Amino acid sequence: MAARQALAAKLILATVAIGGIAAATLPALRQAPRPLPVASSTPRARPVALRPDPRPAPTTAPTPAPLVVRRVLPIGPIKFGDYAWDEKGVPDGPLIVTVDLAAQTLSVFRNGYEIGATAILYGADDKPTPLGSFPILMKDADHVSSLYGAPMPYTMRLTNDGVAVHGTRVAWGYATHGCIGVPIPFAKLLFRVAKVGDRVIITRNRTLATGETLVS
Repeated sequence: MAARQALAAKLILATVAIGGIAAATLPALRQAPRPLPVASSTPRARPVALRPDPRPAPTTAPTPAPLVVRRVLPIGPIKFGDYAWDEKGVPDGPLIVTVDLAAQTLSVFRNGYEIGATAILYGADDKPTPLGSFPILMKDADHVSSLYGAPMPYTMRLTNDGVAVHGTRVAWGYATHGCIGVPIPFAKLLFRVAKVGDRVIITRNRTLATGETLVS
């Protein structure tokens, strides 16, 4: 009997020990293992310098220099078909052409000195000659109008729609389709000295005298 009691006591002690071990093990089983930090396989973006804008900054066109009249040719009134030209002793300088539609005259100034003048034809009422300051866009000594098939010798075009200074027969009662017509010998002289980019200033009732300034 005593042996059985001793065996039962041993079994109880063994059961308690096993229970204690299990109780100590359970909390460890409930805690999930913490993951170790892993280096990211995605490379970090490298800072890149921005390229400058290839478009140029807007610029303002320079204001043309004013025309200061230093000399006017002593020729008096000019009849249709007549002209005057005298560039002897005139120094080099910018060339500016002025047109006064009311006076029906055209003058050529180099460095402020008038070297040429003539009577002109200009646009009729339904096709008027525009007023303003125009650079010479193109020169063609043997130009022929694509609209009218008419010869326009020594053409110096002023606008994209075809207004130009050119040689023609200048006589009373004639008009143009907006162009400025000058005698052909005068057109040849002007064509020789004028360059693409030179200004042609078209006004009305604006005749210049020595010492005056024209800004356009």
